[in-house]
Amino acid sequence: MFNPGATLLPDGTTLLLCRAEDRRGHSHLCAARSINGIDNWQIDSRPTFMADPEHFPEELWGIEDPRITYIPELKKYAVVYTAYTHDGPGVALALTENFDTFERYGLIMQPDDKDAALLPRRIDGRWALIHRPVSAQGAHMWISYSPDLRYWGGHKLMLVARKGAWWDANKIGLSPPPIETPQGWLTIYHGVHQTASGCIYRLGLALFDLHTPERCLKRSNEWMFGPEEVYERRGDVDDVVFPCGYTIASDGDTIRLYYGVADSSVALATGSIRAMLEWLEQHSK
Repeated sequence: MFNPGATLLPDGTTLLLCRAEDRRGHSHLCAARSINGIDNWQIDSRPTFMADPEHFPEELWGIEDPRITYIPELKKYAVVYTAYTHDGPGVALALTENFDTFERYGLIMQPDDKDAALLPRRIDGRWALIHRPVSAQGAHMWISYSPDLRYWGGHKLMLVARKGAWWDANKIGLSPPPIETPQGWLTIYHGVHQTASGCIYRLGLALFDLHTPERCLKRSNEWMFGPEEVYERRGDVDDVVFPCGYTIASDGDTIRLYYGVADSSVALATGSIRAMLEWLEQHSK
């Protein structure tokens, strides 16, 4: 189990919606709940959200890497996930009120596309989706808009993967959903650094305008979080830290970042939103 989406339920329980890979290599999503968000996890005895290739053929080879956004206007949680299609990964959407039953919208972004999340509210009357299509131009972060969560357009480039020896050269992607702050949408994104012995997945920060979220205000020059511990450096895929979800404490500042490590398990890091903004101010251009 790895790469979990995360949210706080109304009773304060932490829910992780984890990617669980079976022995075929196909993934489904399984919920784990904890009163304190740290231990005594109660894991659903059956898969919480399975691929349904009979009705949604784009889920032929499983579903992966969910990002959860609570949508106050709908009073529902939006789960944006990767559907592994015959043509590669695509972006799919489901809504739920309770993580027991789900309303599937199916594929909303065609392959090759992934690393997607919804913003929690409309921007100028339209829903906004951050995602990472791959094309001949590279693997960059884009934002798209929709009036109804089904039909998407207005595609705009948000953040470009740098070139050369940068830690985030050639391939980047959204990690967990952006955090709304008075200064802007604080975004944790991953960069993939190619080395002679393989790839290293690390995290950096960027800040986007609240009203025009494709407008980048600040971007970190350096990575701020990378694989260090043995469980982060060795696993099915070495040297990977990959967060898809977080929770924010009642103080509005303390963040718990739940992340996949080496495509093998789930880890937890805690931090401060205020400290991340200060760090970004010092390490941005």
